[in-house]
Amino acid sequence: MSEPDTASPVRPRVLPTRWVPDLSRLLPADPATFHGPRLATWLLAAYLLLVAVRSAIHLFAPDGGAGSIASVDLSVEGADNIVAMFGQWGAIQLLLAIVMIVLVARYRGLVPFMALALAVEPVLRFVSATLKPLETLGTAPGAALNEYAGLIMLAVLYLALCPSRPTR
Repeated sequence: MSEPDTASPVRPRVLPTRWVPDLSRLLPADPATFHGPRLATWLLAAYLLLVAVRSAIHLFAPDGGAGSIASVDLSVEGADNIVAMFGQWGAIQLLLAIVMIVLVARYRGLVPFMALALAVEPVLRFVSATLKPLETLGTAPGAALNEYAGLIMLAVLYLALCPSRPTR
């Protein structure tokens, strides 16, 4: 009977080995190494792909998604400015999504930090919507799903802060 190869690297598991988060993992000393569960990375990557698609719609849709998705009344004076702002918002979102996708691919140790940033983003959008409400003809998907997005990213943050490598 042969002994196991102890020289091979220990691969992270899909789920944590301990469900106790470690806040020191939020900004790790080695950002290239992620010691959390693969599920956190997969969920973050899926969310970032969704953000990239949403951003591309705002950037490339003829109305920036303002009327067709967000149900903003574009029959008003200044509608071209509304469409332009949605397009510019999409460009900024797309750039940030691409940067985060690159970070996930290259610096996996920053997965917890990115999950935190994406968990805070819906809170800031809620604050913005409270301070500067946008009148719409219906409920936009972003507004309806805002709180769920934050909760999902909090769950990803929790997962990412928990260790997934067996202790030796």
